[in-house]
Amino acid sequence: MNYKIEGALKRNRKNFIIYIILWIFIAIVFVSPIAYSRHVASMANEFDFATFIETFGVAITHPLQSFGNIFTNGAISEYFSTLIVVSIIYTLFFFVGFIKSVPKNEYSDIEHGSSDWSQRGEQYRILSRNKGIILSEDNYLPVDKRGNVNVLVVGRIRIW
Repeated sequence: MNYKIEGALKRNRKNFIIYIILWIFIAIVFVSPIAYSRHVASMANEFDFATFIETFGVAITHPLQSFGNIFTNGAISEYFSTLIVVSIIYTLFFFVGFIKSVPKNEYSDIEHGSSDWSQRGEQYRILSRNKGIILSEDNYLPVDKRGNVNVLVVGRIRIW
């Protein structure tokens, strides 16, 4: 189970930064006009939907001005309550995406046939470091080894 969490964190490292930047953008550009319009529409102790729509149309075109109006007109409580609701919804969507990015098994995104199967010199129990048939940059198949030393070469030879 631990490989699933590690794999998801590894895949979504860049997405966390994007998530935070997008959240800040939404908090300023989208939440502030809603909170300011909600504050203006409920000034008469009763919510007026027509005033909300009219104020929201103006506030969404000037989001930084509406963000400043929140603090000057005392709509901070509406702003934070709206921000909490939007943040909860936004976080739920992020976690759904995070859960969907969890690797299906332990070997997801690992190249099959690569030298990732060995760690800390394990391959040198079978292969040689210095001499033999070249397999890769630092792996050689020793010719003095017992058993099968057949090698299948995949690729092409370039002769210029």
